[in-house]
Amino acid sequence: MLAFSGGLDTSYCVPRLAEAGWAVHTCYVDTGGSTTAEADAIRAQATAVGAVHHHHVDARAQVFDRFVRFLIQANVLRGGVYPLSVAAERTQQAISVIDVARQVGALAVAHGSTGAGNDQVRFDAAIRVLAPDLEVVTPIREERVRREQAIAYLEARGLPVPPRAGTYSINRGLWGTTWGGGWTHDPWAGPPDELAEPPADAPAPTEIVIGWDEGLPVSLDGERLEGPDLVRRLGDLAEAYGFGRGIHVGETALGIKGRIGFEAGAALLLIAAHRELEKLVLTRWQGYWKDQLGAFYGDRLHEGQYFDPALRDIEAFVASSQRRVTGETRTRLAAGRSLVVGVRSPFSLMDPRVATYGEENLLWTGDEARGFARIAAIPALLHGRAGETER
Repeated sequence: MLAFSGGLDTSYCVPRLAEAGWAVHTCYVDTGGSTTAEADAIRAQATAVGAVHHHHVDARAQVFDRFVRFLIQANVLRGGVYPLSVAAERTQQAISVIDVARQVGALAVAHGSTGAGNDQVRFDAAIRVLAPDLEVVTPIREERVRREQAIAYLEARGLPVPPRAGTYSINRGLWGTTWGGGWTHDPWAGPPDELAEPPADAPAPTEIVIGWDEGLPVSLDGERLEGPDLVRRLGDLAEAYGFGRGIHVGETALGIKGRIGFEAGAALLLIAAHRELEKLVLTRWQGYWKDQLGAFYGDRLHEGQYFDPALRDIEAFVASSQRRVTGETRTRLAAGRSLVVGVRSPFSLMDPRVATYGEENLLWTGDEARGFARIAAIPALLHGRAGETER
């Protein structure tokens, strides 16, 4: 059972594995990154390069329910910018491919990951945990096949080479699109204009209202939507405005530096809005510990360690913290940018009946405020006095 994307590497794997004696089934796991026409093209590519049978799995709901919900609720942005557009989807793809492998009685699972990236770890870890009895076969990694070699291999056998096979590695899914290859390998090189500049025909600025229930988005401008549909709708809207594009440089699972370009407008819109709503309803220390655990959660997921039981514990903490993260957020969209301009909740801790920042208060007196300020300065005062004895 080959995890099949329809791209160059997995297209190479089918005939190469067949030459090695395998009957190759392919499995495309839709994580929100393809239209019906694109899915049909992927099936046609699998058949053309020699797959015995092609399987299609719609896993959009699983991606949202198992991964995206926690990436939103934990405000996960790797390096402060990147919303893990690939990591969650790769793990779900591995889970779904293993399920189909079991259904057809496969003896091995194959994937087209290289030996230098994160995806190999994500696939291998899932197989190791969920199906340790299945062999893992990775022609690209084992043979150290370069892109030009894969292209030549397919052309020599009269097999179709996927479009743009020699330019970029593009991963498109529910939580965003990433670009690897080409300019991303040089940290000084800038992206092409399609990533760097907002569209010239972007619509006029507008505002959208997202409804939230216990930390999850449930409506857009008053219309109730299922999670994957809401993300898709926001993604289309953000794309029209050219919002959500960025570049991320960071550590890979193997300890080397990696660089990608990405477009993840829906993810960035939702995380920014969710964070503002949390600021309104959570206490200081709830927010503090969520930030610490959310960063750790994102790191482990990014590095292919979704099955670490510590992540289930963090998910329980995050879910508990979201019980009052309910309300609405209002975001203004314009060409290339967005801004959360309003937030409200029945659980708001910003209560003008108690105090208005910088103006007046009803819960304490001026003398009590003066005493609080004096006491709050004690640690620094004692530190300063202790230092005087050293001189």
